[in-house]
Amino acid sequence: MFDADVASNRLGIELVSAADGAAVARMRITEDMVNGHRIAHGGFVFLLADTAFALACNSHGPATVAAGADIAFVRPARQGDLLVARATERTRYGRSGIYDVTVSRAGGEVVAEFRGQSRVLRPDPAPGVGDPGAGSGAPAGEHG
Repeated sequence: MFDADVASNRLGIELVSAADGAAVARMRITEDMVNGHRIAHGGFVFLLADTAFALACNSHGPATVAAGADIAFVRPARQGDLLVARATERTRYGRSGIYDVTVSRAGGEVVAEFRGQSRVLRPDPAPGVGDPGAGSGAPAGEHG
């Protein structure tokens, strides 16, 4: 899944590990990622956290997407910072799950806390079975 994630790969996000509902990803803040205050744009921090979330919730196998997510920005990141996002599964129930992601500077100082809700996609029904055009029933959202 990560190899096909064009957005994450083009931003230089690196997969460190992903297994058993947990994942670690990292990204260096570049000049192109800072806002008018010369701090990391929150969208890039969110994207890193969302990528770690996606890796964690997809580590179980079935295709899984984000059903929702929230982030709290604790302190700013700056150009040159290496951010590390650590995702941890809190719970899975039915086709849903909850994951927490902590985004820190490489030295451990917390930059943001993210919580994501996941949803496992339903496989497309076999031709002629179920509602025509029903598709996966997937919620709109990111790749998480």
